[in-house]
Amino acid sequence: MVYNKHITLASLGRCMGQLAWLALLATGCGGGGRGDAPITPTPLTPGISLLAGSIGGPGHLNAPGAAARFTYPTHLAVDTRGNVYVGQDAVIRKVTPDGQVTTLAGGGGWGFADGAGAAARFFRLGGLAVDAAGHVYVADTGNHAIRKVSPSGEVTTFAGTPGLTGKADGIGGAASFFSPEGVAVDTAGNVFVADTGNGTIRRITPHGDVTTFAGTAWTSGAVDGLGAAARFTNPAGLAVDSQGNVYVAERARWLANDIFGTTGTEYANTIRKISPSGMVTTLAGTSGTHGAVDGVGAAARFGNPTSVAVDRAGMVYVTDKQNRTLRMIDPTGRVTTLAGLAGSSGTADGQGTAARFLAPAGVAVDALGQIYVADPDAHTVRRISPSGLVSTFAGAAREYGSTDGLGDAARFGIDTANDVYREENPNPGSVAVDQHGNTYVADVSNHTIRKITATGAVTTLAGTAGLRGSADGLGAAARFNYPSGVAVDSWGQVFVADTGNGTVRKITPAGVVSTLAGAAGVYPTGSTVDGVGSAARFHYPHAVVVDNAGNVFVTDSRDNLVRKVTAAGAVSTFAGSGAAQTVDGMGRAAALNQPGGITIDSAGNLYVAEWTGHTVRKITPSGLVTTHLGTPGVRGSESASGAVPGLDFPHSLAIDAAGNVFVVEGFSPIIRKFTPTGEVLTVAGTPKSYGITIGGLPGSLSRIGGIAIDAKGVLHLSSEACILKVQLPQ
Repeated sequence: MVYNKHITLASLGRCMGQLAWLALLATGCGGGGRGDAPITPTPLTPGISLLAGSIGGPGHLNAPGAAARFTYPTHLAVDTRGNVYVGQDAVIRKVTPDGQVTTLAGGGGWGFADGAGAAARFFRLGGLAVDAAGHVYVADTGNHAIRKVSPSGEVTTFAGTPGLTGKADGIGGAASFFSPEGVAVDTAGNVFVADTGNGTIRRITPHGDVTTFAGTAWTSGAVDGLGAAARFTNPAGLAVDSQGNVYVAERARWLANDIFGTTGTEYANTIRKISPSGMVTTLAGTSGTHGAVDGVGAAARFGNPTSVAVDRAGMVYVTDKQNRTLRMIDPTGRVTTLAGLAGSSGTADGQGTAARFLAPAGVAVDALGQIYVADPDAHTVRRISPSGLVSTFAGAAREYGSTDGLGDAARFGIDTANDVYREENPNPGSVAVDQHGNTYVADVSNHTIRKITATGAVTTLAGTAGLRGSADGLGAAARFNYPSGVAVDSWGQVFVADTGNGTVRKITPAGVVSTLAGAAGVYPTGSTVDGVGSAARFHYPHAVVVDNAGNVFVTDSRDNLVRKVTAAGAVSTFAGSGAAQTVDGMGRAAALNQPGGITIDSAGNLYVAEWTGHTVRKITPSGLVTTHLGTPGVRGSESASGAVPGLDFPHSLAIDAAGNVFVVEGFSPIIRKFTPTGEVLTVAGTPKSYGITIGGLPGSLSRIGGIAIDAKGVLHLSSEACILKVQLPQ
């Protein structure tokens, strides 16, 4: 799989002979016509701003309310003061009642370590619970242990031995668990654990003494009964009421009937209740059935209930993940739908069934009866009033789409989690800027080319959202197939790397689309086919740039080549042997390692980002390939002392009039500036701070598809579902 997040910068066109135009050429910006004056630079405040689209989505930003970012938050707990604790993968976040988000514990990825705050490590967090003193108990699912976090963020191991699976009762580390997922704590400080892999409910005293409270390890089923006589299937979420009753959400589980797993029997989808004496009964639902039916007891139906919470009145709240709803069960076992609508998904706030969820997971309820729901696919925490009014409490959902409009009313891309080009083509893809400040965007998964004016007005230049194809034609009549690279020349012609079709396309300023080179749907593997127009073949055209003579250069990523296409459509191999290596040399004697982003300077030198080579290569007009930045095969901080700083998966490039090269790196994006004198600066983005901040630099950025620089020196970035501008210090 190719992971290049490439970019093309438009070069200057054929008519630019004046010195004033040469400065524009060096920025990588193309033009819209021969008689237009370049933009006069004016001092602006440095910072990140939104040009168009939606800036919500995943990240790890501590900030108030909607400015905060979460990445797949899955579990929640709430303390007596109304603080909400959020588990997301290997980090525990804390949200105050007024919405201020901080990180309580964890950081730096998966692992195991006790310690304070960011020094602690978790491995695939499960449920959370908080006691009266403010200690948070965590089901550390991947480590098969129960962890305890003090109010100050000090993490210790409460029970179990990290990495050791088992079913043994005992004190502290002498006990063992198997993928525990749910935790709850009662008024006496006893911690209850849904030991999911063992199919049991465990109890831990305040002193760490672990016993099996209900069920028998490794014996699943749907049997009510006392203690060990009961049987559970996939117990996950837990809650405990003021009377000491424990409520268990049993997720759906499929047991395959044949070796291919194509058919099976569904179990669970129930809510169980355990009395203080250990008597297990089924409160609602029927094991082996699923649905979205409200009703009493066994007549109700659930679709993968994941978490439970209980309020002071004994009302039980259930996140019904597959149905995308929040269900409520009264003490008699009557089930009703409190919020969301079964079969409908989204991120809309609203009253009751007018609200929408994407995949509700964790749930907690505070002393005032307010309910909190983790909606991981929306990367948000929602809050529901006792009357059923849903609002977004923290984080902001990213909104995808194809709507044209002004600024944040426009929408780009689709949810990449459901897209076959998820990693290979970020949404949107590359961007290019003309001399008027118009931005052109490869809207990859919408299969369109979009245009954004300097004021943020978005229109669709060519293609029709959601319709793939290879048709030439005017505007909406044309068809593209995952277009990923764009460039614009001084005449306002837009060139497109139409990746899914394996072609290079051209769009006139009026929106007329034609195929310049390549043949749609024909992909030679490991072989180069040069030729004119449709006789040429590309394997995976990724990024494009155009020089001042009208030649288009293309990174043919999967064949590790840079191709040249003349204005007449004649295709030749400009650099690369086809081998995935980093070898300097002349033309085809050189080798490139997954070339992605490409740009050009005022002298006609090409710069190419090697995604897996961790370098930026320079190719002269004569075709001489050298390694310009980085050390081949050496990532980032792994560079040798005194060497040029290493690059970490470089994928997008821009170059300004002064010869400064701007490089986008890594999955937690930063933009680094490499000056001609060898100075290296991080100009935007903060390592490991994933998510978009609007405001001052360095700020934080999300996954970048492309980068371009305009005549004022302003960087234009395509990030997931939005286009940003970065004004650098003057």
